[in-house]
Amino acid sequence: MTSQGPPRLATGISRPRVRGKAIHVDDEKLLVRGVTYGSFRASEEGAEFPSPSQVAEDFAAMVAAGVNTVRTYAGPPMWLLDLAQEHGLRVMVGLPWEQHVTFLDGRSSAAAILARVRQRVRSCREHPAVLCYAVGNEIPTSIVRWHGRGRIERFLRRLCRAVKQEDPGALVTYVNYPSTEYLHLPFVDLVCFNVFLESEVTLHSYLARLQNLAGDRPLLLTELGLDSRRNGEQSQARAIEGQLRTAFEAGCAGAFVFSWTDEWHRGGCDVLDWDFGLVDRRRRPKPALEAVSRVFAQPVSAPGRRASVVVCTYNGELWLRGCLEAVLRLDYSDFEVIVVDDGSTDRTAEIAGEFPRVRLISTPNRGLSSARNVGLEEATGEIVAYLDDDARPDPSLLTHLVLALERSGHAAVGGPNIPPPGDGLVADAVANAPGGPVHVLVSDIEAEHIPGCNMAFRRASLQKIGGFDAMFRVAGDDVDVCWRLKDAGETIGFSPGAVVYHHRRSSVRAYLRQQFQYGKAEALLERKWPHRFNAAGHLTWAGFVYGNCLAAALSWRRGKIRYGTWGAGLFQSVYQRAPGLVSSLPLIPEWLMLIGLLACLSALGLVWQPLLLALPLLGLASGAMACEAGLAAAHATFTHAPRSLATTFRLRGLTALLHLFQPLARLAGRVRHGLTPWRLRCPRRLVLPVPSTTSVWSERWRAPEGWLHMFESAVGRLSPATRRGGDYDRWDLELRGGVLGAARMRLGVEEHGRGRQFVRCRSWPVPSRAGLGVPLLASALAAVAAAAGSAVVALALGAATIGLVLLAVCDCSAAAGTLRRALAHGKAESATAPSSRVAPTSDPQPAIASEIVGVG
Repeated sequence: MTSQGPPRLATGISRPRVRGKAIHVDDEKLLVRGVTYGSFRASEEGAEFPSPSQVAEDFAAMVAAGVNTVRTYAGPPMWLLDLAQEHGLRVMVGLPWEQHVTFLDGRSSAAAILARVRQRVRSCREHPAVLCYAVGNEIPTSIVRWHGRGRIERFLRRLCRAVKQEDPGALVTYVNYPSTEYLHLPFVDLVCFNVFLESEVTLHSYLARLQNLAGDRPLLLTELGLDSRRNGEQSQARAIEGQLRTAFEAGCAGAFVFSWTDEWHRGGCDVLDWDFGLVDRRRRPKPALEAVSRVFAQPVSAPGRRASVVVCTYNGELWLRGCLEAVLRLDYSDFEVIVVDDGSTDRTAEIAGEFPRVRLISTPNRGLSSARNVGLEEATGEIVAYLDDDARPDPSLLTHLVLALERSGHAAVGGPNIPPPGDGLVADAVANAPGGPVHVLVSDIEAEHIPGCNMAFRRASLQKIGGFDAMFRVAGDDVDVCWRLKDAGETIGFSPGAVVYHHRRSSVRAYLRQQFQYGKAEALLERKWPHRFNAAGHLTWAGFVYGNCLAAALSWRRGKIRYGTWGAGLFQSVYQRAPGLVSSLPLIPEWLMLIGLLACLSALGLVWQPLLLALPLLGLASGAMACEAGLAAAHATFTHAPRSLATTFRLRGLTALLHLFQPLARLAGRVRHGLTPWRLRCPRRLVLPVPSTTSVWSERWRAPEGWLHMFESAVGRLSPATRRGGDYDRWDLELRGGVLGAARMRLGVEEHGRGRQFVRCRSWPVPSRAGLGVPLLASALAAVAAAAGSAVVALALGAATIGLVLLAVCDCSAAAGTLRRALAHGKAESATAPSSRVAPTSDPQPAIASEIVGVG
């Protein structure tokens, strides 16, 4: 059973490939059902495995139990790989080296490790039984702290590169564990962790965290299990069954049980006080083997609810056929497929009609939200899942979505959307550009927003809020429906195993058009939800926005590692602070406006030289934006590695250009539809912006807080751009008119006995710091330019000053007018509204004295 020379890949046998969060062989998804094998005592001849006959016997028993993958900790000999191939098993090949010592203290040690790894890979190169190579296993946290995170990461990168050079088609990974969770290894194909957590709830929570760390790559649990010597064989069986089910239901690409046999050798001696095996040292099965067989036969429990898959499409002939073919391959027992054709003018309806199981509904072109509502009305399932026509679901999509809804109180659940390979260079660059469909998580399992290309709802919950808002014809509907669910007291979940492969735009023009539409959607959202946008007109998320481009743009910012005292923390994580205002500014569309303003000032510097001081600021602003784009392109990961250096430069160059052009397209959409920094945030009810006092006499008593709540509601009905005063403020409510001005209000209540009150509301305009400072600076520069004899510059700056002052006055005037109107409404309301508390029946004079003392 020996082979001469390195084996070659057998004809017709494909090697495993990574596709999103799963491993595929050809078009089939490979769910790893594995056991670890070894390490064993070396024989006198130096063999690190049992005899070929014993290995063959073990492999046959593994296959009978449903195992399809074996993990070794030593480089396997050729005969073992051949035996694995004969039994239909794949092997995760461990490449051992001295990782428990300070291996980077000498160049010779690192070079020797690299040479040994290369030699091991050459001996297994292109063997069809090889699943992947593991370049290390649990480098001790003390060694990582000794060398430093960066040196370890760079060395592991060198090892992975060496493996790829020796066996270019192979998958490569490093097996990590919670104590060094913080290692950032974007170059590995598979994210692998050894995790021994007995509690299924705790394991599920931790796997959700690991899935978010893995991003768009597969997550493998490379060790799990329980010692039967200390816990008993029945407890071992129950624990392993629960661990495996939790791993598969959490969307892992596979799991390895540690280990096949109790026979275990480490550190030069046999380990006799631990029994982690599924069989004992004499190969007698334990109850855990039967439990593992049950899970491997059905890794994920089948949900019992009927589901409806709704695909909304408009002129989607390019991708619709592939979408429907993938939908009909879903491994779910009870579901229907509904295609809503929103007035297409191409072959969309004809293509949908080719599938007998698909119910086609054609409507006039009324927009995406309307099409989604039609699908909701026609759906018969308790669960309604929405897909875009350019998305292809993973076969287990519905299973994971419905399981997440069944086992939680969530009203909606979403999952990752991953660009598929093979769409071309432009689509690969677009997948790494900003503005793509991303999810926002407030925790590892709860979302604030899920993108529309992959979302499922309880039909009753979606109907309760009235479905989707038809004003969103192209985009923004998913954000709006998530906010309405949250406001209705519902929660939204996230399932990492619910994956769709979502095609990105395949041309730069289509991508920029999409970003323009997204800018328009933001403007529509801001009109409906102004309180969810800041003064500059940007969404304020409570959670963290996930996405490849954002991760790439921020990846150079190193977080802070929580090692624990003396490095003893069991779960050592990276705590990444949220990007600050300064570091985030170059990423927003309005940064281009600042660049344009600085360019205008620099141009005026040709007439009046002091303004040339704006030129360095222009360079700094432009350079910051270019730097962010360059860093994002440098850290981008692509579905297929470019085969030549020229292609690499072209792909990364295009990615950087898209990072520069995207804010311009987004800004055009926002400005075109009124979402500008200088927009009014309240109705245009202009009044003279001077202080004003409104008085209310009331025969019905209410607490001062009740009056404030009433006036706050009245203001909110006219404009939600309000905020309350803080603990150290003498004002109670502020209404933002625009970026340059606002109006504030203060309330005073006089008690006149027997429930009678005299209420005074004073309001006054408040220009912002920018509303005061920028015009002041512009006027000062205009005066200096006039004194220097530069009339053109003085006129330009003077006009800018007048424009800014007028804008600030307009903002203050609109806010003051809206506030006065709201106070008038509140005054009329107070005449008919019932009292919020019973009027005091005792002599009110002590209460009056108390109020005076409190105010004074």
